[in-house]
Amino acid sequence: MSDQAQRAEATHEKIRQSAAALNVSAHQQTDSADRRTELAADRTIFAAERTYAAWVRTGLAALAAGIGARALLDHVVTGWLTRSTGAMLELFAAFCFVAAVWRELMPSVEPPRPRARRLPSAILVVINGFLMLVAGAAFVGVLTAS
Repeated sequence: MSDQAQRAEATHEKIRQSAAALNVSAHQQTDSADRRTELAADRTIFAAERTYAAWVRTGLAALAAGIGARALLDHVVTGWLTRSTGAMLELFAAFCFVAAVWRELMPSVEPPRPRARRLPSAILVVINGFLMLVAGAAFVGVLTAS
C-alpha cells in the first residue's frame, strides 16, 4: 500500500502544480487582454486626433481657396459668381472648424481607459473659435471687396 500511497501523492503533487500553472497562465492572459484593450483605447484617441487635424487642415485649405478664388476669378467671370464662390468656400471653412471641435469633443463611442491623454477641450475651442473669426472675416471680405 505504501507504493500506491506514493503514487497517489505524486499524482496529487502533479495536479497541484498543473493547477498552479493554469492559475499563472490565466492571470497572464487577463493581463494581456487588459493591455490589448488599453492599447486599442490609445489607438482610438490618436485616430480622433488625426480626424481633428484632417478637419482643421480641410478648413484651412477651404479658407485659402475662398480668398484665392476671389482673387483669381476676379475679371474672369461675373462678379456675383466670384463672390458666391469665395463665400461658399469660406462658409465651408467655418463648417470644418466647427465640425473639428464637435467630432473631437463628442465622440460616438468613449474608449475604455486609455493611457494617452486627450487634447484639452479649452484649447481646441479657443483655437477653432479664432479660426472661425478668421473665416468670418474672410467671408465678409470676399463679399465686400471690390
